[in-house]
Amino acid sequence: MEDPAARRARIVESRRLETGIDEAMIDRLVRAFYGKVRLDPMLGPVFEARVDDWEHHFELLGRFWSSVTLGTGAYSGTPMSKHIGLPVDGRHFDRWLTLFGETAIEICPPAAARLFLERAMRIAESLELAIAGDLKVVLGKGERLNRPEFDTEPA
Repeated sequence: MEDPAARRARIVESRRLETGIDEAMIDRLVRAFYGKVRLDPMLGPVFEARVDDWEHHFELLGRFWSSVTLGTGAYSGTPMSKHIGLPVDGRHFDRWLTLFGETAIEICPPAAARLFLERAMRIAESLELAIAGDLKVVLGKGERLNRPEFDTEPA
């Protein structure tokens, strides 16, 4: 039977070779993406209200994406609990995915961008469902969280 550490190392190396993803690429992606997020009129205020130390946030997110895409196990936090209670709905997740997708395509080779986007879509869906559940909103298949307090008045 293969040693778990050796198995992880083999999987990580295989994903690196298949996608070209490494920690330097992850760092470039995270910094470029959150540079856009911070300037975004919808997402910027949500993050600025909660992130005090952006450098620490970048390091944490680098470990998170290393774990999510490469399987490194570098991240050991609880992202779900950090997102419960955020003032967001499906529109925020759509915007997050749009910016993330644009940035991944700009920064990464196609195989890496595909893996990042696949994982980002799963993460966004899970977080949206968890936030809805915390609000006691049950979403059916294909339904999205819509919070009327975020509706804007027509011009």
